[in-house]
Order: sequence, then C-alpha cells, then structure tokens
Amino acid sequence: MVIQQPSNQIKLTNVSIVRLKKGGKRFEIACYKNKVQEWRSGVEADIDDVLQIANVFVNVSKGELAKSQDLQKSFGTTDRDTIVKEILKKGEMQVGEKEREHDLSSVRREIATLVAEKCVDPSTQRPYPVGMIDKAMTEAGFSVKPGKNAKSQVSDCIKLLQTESKLPIQRARMRVKISVPATDSEKLHPKILESAESVERDEKGTEEWEMVLLIDPGQFRVLNELLQKECKGRGRLETLTFAATAGN
Repeated sequence: MVIQQPSNQIKLTNVSIVRLKKGGKRFEIACYKNKVQEWRSGVEADIDDVLQIANVFVNVSKGELAKSQDLQKSFGTTDRDTIVKEILKKGEMQVGEKEREHDLSSVRREIATLVAEKCVDPSTQRPYPVGMIDKAMTEAGFSVKPGKNAKSQVSDCIKLLQTESKLPIQRARMRVKISVPATDSEKLHPKILESAESVERDEKGTEEWEMVLLIDPGQFRVLNELLQKECKGRGRLETLTFAATAGN
C-alpha cells in the first residue's frame, strides 16, 4: 500500500479516533465509525476497511505523524499492521461532546427500560412506566458510567433507587417450579420455604413432590445449589416466569 503524507490540517468526516498512550507517548489512528466495534467483535477482519488513513499519528486532527523511532521504542516494531492492531485492541475511542452526550443518553434510556422490565411497585406488583423510572434515577442521582453497557449497570441502579429515591420499588419475583422425589420432601420442605416469597402450588404425590413458588431472583442460585446437594441430580428447578407481576 502506498502511504500518502497527509496535509498539515486534516478534516475528516465520519471519523473515530482511537488513542493509545504507550512508552510515554501518545499514538492515534483515524478509523471509520462503527468499524472499530466491528473489528473488536470480529465482524470486520480487514484493517484497511477500518482505517480512514493508513498511518499512525501523534495527533490526527493536526496531521502529525508518529516518528519511526518512537514507534520502534514504544512498540518494538515499525510494522504498521502490528501497531494498528495493538492500538485498536487496547486504545480508547475518542468521542466528541455531542456524541458522548447522545451515547450516554441512549444507555441511560436502555437502563431505565431494563429496570422497568425487572422491577415492580411493591404494593401493586405491577411495573412502572419507563418515564417514572427515569425520573426516579434523576432523583436518586444516578449517573451512567461511560464505557460500560446498560445491562451491567442495572443492578447498581436498582440498589440506588431503593435507597436514594422516593419511589417504592422491588425486583419482580421469579415464578419457579420445583420437583423432587417424594422421599426427600420432609427434609427439603422447610429449607425450600425459606427461599420462597409465596407458595402458589404444593402437591405431594406418591413418587414426586411439586411446588410452584414466587422467589426473589437472588434465591434461584440458593435453591439450585440446595437441590444439587440434597437430591444428587434427582430434583428439578424450572423457571416458569422470569419477572412475575400482578396478572401474569
């Protein structure tokens, strides 16, 4: 590939700058938006389809190229592809202020939607509208953590809402079915009830005992470990409804 020396001032559109600090120096590459994530996720494999300009810079916007001796000293090579791959893998994507605000706003909305799906009003056992969750997030002082996806921030958000907002909120209960041999029912019954919020069905047959329970999602692992330990593969734990609310 022929590498053209860029002009002093580079004006790029649809650009994402990926920056890596290494060996006391700053290195940047100019990439196409969305292509960086595609490359990191393995969707895109061709480096030339990721880069807007086939060079390593000290400052992309000013057109300042990295010196060969600095590349050698910091990366142990001057091979462009090797260096670019490391920057793509370990570097930070530089995002403009407006784009950052838009991204954070989108993640915040997604968090509010996930919280609304997972939680209910304790008094009615019905979900809240997303807008009400978002308002409570503001009241509680919740801030989106940049660089983390929405799903990974939901648990912290719920905890903050429960302690810092005026909105009564709890996780929606899971509806599960437990099936164990009838011979194990007496020793397991009290232990299982410890994890249950309520019992919807409790039937003991000649060979098998079945219960349908509403539980806090955190108790699922407790029950699963209990069955594995006590029933040695003969007990079953099934999820009937992940988020059980009033009327379902």
